[in-house]
Amino acid sequence: MIKKTWAKWQSGHIGRLLGESLRSQGWLYGISMIAMVVVAATTAGTAWMMENIVNTMTEPEMRSQVYLVAGAVIALFFGKAAASYVQAVFLARAGNRIIAIQQERLYAKLIKRGVGFFSRNESSSLLLRVTQGAQAAKRLVNVVVTSFVRDLLTLIGLVFVMVYQQPLLSVLFFVVGPVALVSVRFLLKRVRSIMRSEMAALSEIIKVLQETSGGITIIKVFALEDHMAGRMNGAIKSVEKRANSISKLQAVASPLMEFLAGLAIAGVLVISTIGIAGSAPTTAGQLMSFITALLMAYEPAKRLSKMRVVIETALVPIGMMFELLDEEEPMRESPDAKPLVAGPGEIRLKDLSFGYKGNANVISDMNVTFEAGKTTALVGQSGGGKSTIFGLIMRFYDPDSGTVEIDGQDLQSASFASLRQKISYVGQETFLFSASIMDNLRFARPDATDEDVKEAARAAHAHEFISKTTRGYDTPVGENGAFLSGGQKQRLAIARAILRKSEILLLDEATSALDSESETLVKTALDKLTENVTTIVIAHRLSTVLEADKIIVIQEGQVIEEGNLDTLIEKDGMFRQLFDQQFKQPVSEGRSVSQDPV
Repeated sequence: MIKKTWAKWQSGHIGRLLGESLRSQGWLYGISMIAMVVVAATTAGTAWMMENIVNTMTEPEMRSQVYLVAGAVIALFFGKAAASYVQAVFLARAGNRIIAIQQERLYAKLIKRGVGFFSRNESSSLLLRVTQGAQAAKRLVNVVVTSFVRDLLTLIGLVFVMVYQQPLLSVLFFVVGPVALVSVRFLLKRVRSIMRSEMAALSEIIKVLQETSGGITIIKVFALEDHMAGRMNGAIKSVEKRANSISKLQAVASPLMEFLAGLAIAGVLVISTIGIAGSAPTTAGQLMSFITALLMAYEPAKRLSKMRVVIETALVPIGMMFELLDEEEPMRESPDAKPLVAGPGEIRLKDLSFGYKGNANVISDMNVTFEAGKTTALVGQSGGGKSTIFGLIMRFYDPDSGTVEIDGQDLQSASFASLRQKISYVGQETFLFSASIMDNLRFARPDATDEDVKEAARAAHAHEFISKTTRGYDTPVGENGAFLSGGQKQRLAIARAILRKSEILLLDEATSALDSESETLVKTALDKLTENVTTIVIAHRLSTVLEADKIIVIQEGQVIEEGNLDTLIEKDGMFRQLFDQQFKQPVSEGRSVSQDPV
């Protein structure tokens, strides 16, 4: 039975967390444990010394030892104080290091996950696992170490003093102790389920805060303040209710222990008074030493009885943390991955099929070649698979069947670093880090000089507005570029791509947030950027792709038409319909396509 229980312990989250923590922070915990042993010894020694203290004060023949006893008392309390300080400092250092290690591991795991993982998991849930899981790990390790070293040894030492001084009276303690432990067990049944509900409510609070921060404009426009406040208040009340339930369960242990301790002390008083404590005469010092030990045993016994409740509350977030750490990573670099060979940047999709998890295929049996150094446009209705093609080329996902090749090399056999280095991307929704303009641009090429950065900004026609900001290139952009307009953010994104100088450029509605004047300027910059670069453009406004070397029409995950502008117009197929819809009128033989459809 003991072996089975120990095996279960080792295989669980507690055993795993303790093993990892004690291995990584063994010396810190070792010093802390030595200090705990000293605390336990001096606590028991204090109860033991009560016999000498009382006897020195009450028995004339003992008064000659008063200075010796006083010195011993000073030494005991000084030793306990010093050991308590060492224990607290090193235990805190070890616990804080555990938090740091777990958060580093969690973030390292997250940053390697594929894009699909972040689509499936809400950011509030991930944030909760990184913060609450690491904090719970520290809390659990600390409570286990302190309970099984300091509290348990202290209790054993005090029980030894009690038994030595008054064996018969100590029987009361052995009756009360098990009753207290059994009484606490019923508290544990509901703790874990309450904690799961509390974690879900905490996640909702974080989610509402994120949505409020990111969507404040929509909230104001549609007068959703009351709705959002209602969601937040509901989540807060849910957390409050469950926190109160946990506190109630934790609080039961203390009054229960106090009542049982009172019964024990009352029993000691009655038994010692009526003279049945033992056949041998009892001195006042022995009785006082026993009572002191009994009273001092209350605190460590109470902490031990509450330990299980604390562990149960910590296990839920720790379980969520390990669930994230243990989840298999579907997007892994091949063990024998090789850098992409130097080449012009030709991209081929061969017999490619792909569907998001749990959904039907988005792309089916697609065969496409994106010629090196040429510009290819992908057009078609929304949901046809154009952005998915970008995701597969950047290897955010792996195909269900078929291959994606760059210069004849399957991407699944290529290293991530070489693939990322070969590709630049400008999306419809530009993301900027909460840093300066200079830092945001230099992320594309960390070794770029200031002049390189400024040259790229000039090429993207961003230098003029940057120069007008308060601190120029050192101006902070705010959270996700909150201090910039949509057009300014997009020009910075294009400047990043220009600075990177990759062989392949992916543009997803790269000029959608620009006004007509800025769009004209940026198109000029893109023309320069795309020279001799394999460029793939996704565009819903056909005016942005009319000069592409090849246009591919995608519908329901399949290529239904491809060719240059003239070929597709003459074909009178899907592209011709889209063209006529956007330009408002059918195109005649002597057509003019300079008109902007918007």
